[in-house]
Amino acid sequence: MSAGAAVLGAGNCFTWNKLLIATHNAGKLDEMRALFAPRGIEVVGAADMGLSEPAETEDSFLGNARIKAQAAMAATGLPVLADDSGITVDGLGGAPGVYTADWAETPNGRDFMQAMTRTWAELEAASVPEPRTAQFRCTLVLLQPDGTERVFEGLATGHLVWPPRGALGHGYDPIFVPDAGDGRTFAEMSAEEKNAISHRADAFRKLVAAL
Repeated sequence: MSAGAAVLGAGNCFTWNKLLIATHNAGKLDEMRALFAPRGIEVVGAADMGLSEPAETEDSFLGNARIKAQAAMAATGLPVLADDSGITVDGLGGAPGVYTADWAETPNGRDFMQAMTRTWAELEAASVPEPRTAQFRCTLVLLQPDGTERVFEGLATGHLVWPPRGALGHGYDPIFVPDAGDGRTFAEMSAEEKNAISHRADAFRKLVAAL
């Protein structure tokens, strides 16, 4: 077992080189697998465990991440890392925020082109000047079977562009240009480049430092 896994499992009878990521989002799961892989920790997703998605009824990233973590742990008994994340757009008063995924919902699943189009249309309607600043935000909740909870928050600042650029990434990546980058959108970056500067990577670095 790696040192990181041993720390995660200290004082418990579980095999802590296995961690459940409480998400059904394949893009998020891929990012988490890439972040944990060097630390020898096996990552499984909620869909791998046959878990349903709990209703996210809170109005904060922390509240919704906690709902997902608690539901996944109750169902499996595994240590759980839950993520709730989204984009906040200054010109829209912080929207869509915790409702980022809701803006993408359709009768046939999530369509983030719909969400990005709505976001840009609302910015245009409000005549918001450029640069149209925005932030990707991530809250991680690490919940252990002994009840220990740790919270880590990450942030990536940047601005929105139109039309969308790039075919990589997921969600709002095609219209988000991070301040820490070189003018490309997240969707124009490789997974390795994005994972070095993303909001999720920022939160993950804090998790690793704390543990």
